[in-house]
Amino acid sequence: MFQPRKISATMLLLGAGSLGLLACKPTDQPTAVASDAIQNDTANTVALTSEDVRINAYFEEIFNREVTQNPNFQTRLGVKTERQSEWSDTSDAFAKQELQESQADLAYLTHNFDYDKLSEDAKLSFDLFKYNIETSINNAKFRRQFYVVDQFNGQFANPLTLLQNAHKIDTQQDAEDYIARLNGVEPLMAEMVAKLQDRAELGVIPPAFSFPAMLTDISNIVAGAPIDDSENEHPLYADFKQKVAALTIADNDKSRLIAAAEAAIQGPFRRGYTALFDEIKRLQPLQDKNLGVWALPDGAAFYENRIQSHTTLALSAEEIHQIGLDDVSRIHTEMQAIMAEIGFTGNLQDFFTFVRTDPNNFYPDSDAGREQFLEDARRQTAEIFKLAGDYFHQLPKAELEVRRVEPWRENSTSIAFYNRPSQDGSRPGVYYANLADMKGVQKYVFKAITYHEGVPGHHFQIALAQELEGLPKFRKFSGYNAFAEGWALYAEKLAREMGFYQQPLHNFGRLQDEIWRSVRLVTDTGIHAKRWTRQQAIDYFMTNTPISEQDIITEVERYFVNPGQALGYKMGMIKILELREKAQSELGERYDIRDFHSAVIGAGSLTLPVLQRRVNAYIANGL
Repeated sequence: MFQPRKISATMLLLGAGSLGLLACKPTDQPTAVASDAIQNDTANTVALTSEDVRINAYFEEIFNREVTQNPNFQTRLGVKTERQSEWSDTSDAFAKQELQESQADLAYLTHNFDYDKLSEDAKLSFDLFKYNIETSINNAKFRRQFYVVDQFNGQFANPLTLLQNAHKIDTQQDAEDYIARLNGVEPLMAEMVAKLQDRAELGVIPPAFSFPAMLTDISNIVAGAPIDDSENEHPLYADFKQKVAALTIADNDKSRLIAAAEAAIQGPFRRGYTALFDEIKRLQPLQDKNLGVWALPDGAAFYENRIQSHTTLALSAEEIHQIGLDDVSRIHTEMQAIMAEIGFTGNLQDFFTFVRTDPNNFYPDSDAGREQFLEDARRQTAEIFKLAGDYFHQLPKAELEVRRVEPWRENSTSIAFYNRPSQDGSRPGVYYANLADMKGVQKYVFKAITYHEGVPGHHFQIALAQELEGLPKFRKFSGYNAFAEGWALYAEKLAREMGFYQQPLHNFGRLQDEIWRSVRLVTDTGIHAKRWTRQQAIDYFMTNTPISEQDIITEVERYFVNPGQALGYKMGMIKILELREKAQSELGERYDIRDFHSAVIGAGSLTLPVLQRRVNAYIANGL
């Protein structure tokens, strides 16, 4: 899973497949972002029409304004500005302002550019830009239906991850900005509390199962020295001291900075999270049900919006549900063939029990076992890179690291995820694996997950996109769930074609990972459209997959709070495989898988209809 970060309150990278673009009448030249770190690289490698030049300038101006207005995204990009001491505005008031400006942007786009005078590349950008704005406007109708906090998305943990993993301290001013952000956590959490209260008045409260995990995680966030007398230091305190220690400044300045950070963590930081904890605790007895979004105000319409946003396809919940049922049946047949290959006697459910309990399928539940997992994942990554040139014309320059999810946020993240690198290359792409409980980390299936989150999956697609020359920047950094997750799931199958999963049980792990995504089509639609209970969804998972029960519970609870997101994986993979089959059939001997991969990931993230258009053009005319 790619964990996106917000550019703005309404711009959900991948999660909503939207780009919340603000209104602006473009000038002759794009406005300059407050840093030279974002270069203007829209000069295309093909001839530009005069209309291309005008619209690319418009795209740049809007994107640069988005970056300027969103300090969090600046930090994620590796850009430093005078706003590095601030947090991005997440208030409802700012979201309303964005909506008004997006509406004006849409009107400007459609009335001030001649579509017929654009090159094919520029038409593609126009269509994506327009789709982004329209989707953002549609999503805004349901802003109050989104859960402010929940047990999966880690909304309240985002400040910690940004400071620890993205806020660099190269100068004394960087350290001062870090401290200012620590002090700014209190108003940031106050805004979250205000939104929780507003949503509760509407009747939008997270499911009952969310509360224990949220309260545990927030308790962990406000634990450790200097907040308490624990022997363990708070992760941000340790992070700040380590970063400041590397500065070439006077020792008394270092001591002053550390003392200021300590005061900020003990004071505003702790108070902010304590206030959030108290509000979640107050809400807990008000919610005793676990229901899909059908139970929310305008819940059916909200789920339709989520399906469209996450799949970029005009499909109903019923259609997707049936696609899932059919795919589960197909994969069961392939699994049974592997059972026969290894001579297993018994039915499929017996084999699932064997996989869940086979000691060879698990790492030791210890720090040594965690390190063994990380070493295996790093070896897999290196093996892919050795063969990548046979399957790809172009690879990202950014490095990829494999890391364990930090223990303080293990309860608020998924099983595994990918974070994009910084634009300047100073921060690598990172494949994170959640190793909290090694008894749930199956070797067979995690082999496929490593290919999904790292290479040839998310890293090859996402890191490459932001390095591509000739693309408007909004296409480098926005994204579409079905495209990104579809590619990563396709990459798991591609790894098999590259010669990996040679052992039958490792190939079974790949199928286990794939059927996991097929079951998502059934359970997500079951929960939100067919009104399945939490237990019904868990039972369907247990019957049809060999995933561990604890992982199944985590998965099902994820779908409750993130409606529709789980649909993108399989729907995207199906489309990519369908297009590959078409390219192979129509091109015959002229087919080269490297060309096909360039057609798919060589133009940044795309909606699935636009991807189909691009691949059809590649088949007809070449790259």
